Amino acid sequence: MQACTEYDSKHRGHALRPVITAVTRQPDAFEAARELTSQLQGQVLALVLFFCSAEYDLEALSAGLQQGFGATRVVGCTTAGEISAAGYERSSITALGFSSSHFTVASVLVDRMERFGLHDAQEVVDGLVRCCRSQALAPIKGHSFALTLLDGLSNREEVVLAALNAAMGGIPHFGGSAADDNHLSLTSVYYGGHFYSNAAVVVLFNTPLEFEVFTTHHLQPTVEKLVVTRVDSDTRRVLELNAEPAAEAYARIIGCQPEELDLYSFASNPLAVRMGRHYYPRAIQQVNSDLSLTFYCAVENGIVLTAMQPGSLQDNLHQLFRGLHSRLGATLLTIGCDCFLRRLEAEGREEHEAVASILRRYGVIGFNTYGEQFNGMHINQTFTGVAIGQRNISTA
Repeated sequence: MQACTEYDSKHRGHALRPVITAVTRQPDAFEAARELTSQLQGQVLALVLFFCSAEYDLEALSAGLQQGFGATRVVGCTTAGEISAAGYERSSITALGFSSSHFTVASVLVDRMERFGLHDAQEVVDGLVRCCRSQALAPIKGHSFALTLLDGLSNREEVVLAALNAAMGGIPHFGGSAADDNHLSLTSVYYGGHFYSNAAVVVLFNTPLEFEVFTTHHLQPTVEKLVVTRVDSDTRRVLELNAEPAAEAYARIIGCQPEELDLYSFASNPLAVRMGRHYYPRAIQQVNSDLSLTFYCAVENGIVLTAMQPGSLQDNLHQLFRGLHSRLGATLLTIGCDCFLRRLEAEGREEHEAVASILRRYGVIGFNTYGEQFNGMHINQTFTGVAIGQRNISTA
C-alpha cells in the first residue's frame, strides 16, 4: 500500500516552522493522541512521525490518531524509550510534524517482511520516487533521504535492508527497529491507522533543506577475539564461540561468570564485526538456558567477533555534532535512532543526564531502538539518524 501525500497549491506558501515537535506524557492513549493533535496543529503537514512507549493501549492510540489527524499521513513505531526536546523520556510519545512547504513525502507499508525481495524493493522505491517527483520541492537526486522503521523482533531486518539498499540508487537512508521497553515480546510499526508486527514502514523525504544521514558509535577494539563456531542463523542464536558454549566464552573474556550476564553486561562489553577499517557492533539480546547467546543482528558461522571497549558517550556525541555543524551550519533538528543499550550504559555510568543534555542542546527527537539501519546495514549500539540544516529555510 503506497501513499503519496497530496497538497493543494495554495498551501505551498512559506511556513514559519519546517518541522514542529510535540511530546505527551499523558498515560491515557486516546488523550495522548489528542494532546499530540493539539500541539501539531496550525499548518498543513506532509507527515506526522511519532515514537511511542509500548505501554500504551495501541488500539486506543490508533483510534485517537485517526480521529485527530484525519487525512494527514501518520507513521510511527513502539520504542524502548523516547527522545523529546526535553531529552530522554519514558512512558511517553514524541512526535514530529513535517510542513508541506518544506517537505514532500511518500510512504509505504511492507506487511510481509519474510516475503520481501529485490523485485519488491525495486517496486517500492520506484513508487516512492514517482510519488515524490510529482510534487517535488527540489530534484530527487541529492535532495532526498529515506527512513525505515522495522519490526525489531522480526529477524528479517538484514534481508529487507539489503534489498532496499540495492534499489535506492544512492538515496541515503537510515532508521531504527521498533522496540517494546525491553520485554522482547511484541514490537510494532504504525501505518495507515493501524499497528503492525512483522512489518516495515519506508518513508521517502524530498526537501530543499540541507541534511546529512549519519551513524556513529563510541566503541574501540581490544585484542580479544571470538570466532562463531556453531550458530542457528534463523533465530540469531550463537551456540558456540571458540568451540565452547557461547555464554561461557563470552563471560570469560569480560571477567564474569555466565550466571552473572545481564543487559548491563552486554551494554558495557559489546562485540563487533570488522569490515574493512570499520567495526560494526553486534549486540547480544539475551543468554539462554543452554548457554547460547541470542543476538539482535544476524551472526553467521565463522564470523570473527572483536571484543570492544566503550569510550566516552559524551565525547562521541560532541564530536559528531561538531562535524555536522561544520558541514551544515546550524541544524534545525536531528532525527535520532539511539540503541537502547547506549542509554542503558549511560544510566549504569550515571551519565544519563549529561547525555540527555547533549541531545537537548542539538535538538534531537527520536527513540531508543532494538537496532539501527544505515544505508542497507543493520547495526547495533550506535546513534544513527539525519541532521537537517537551517540554511535554505526562507527559500523553500
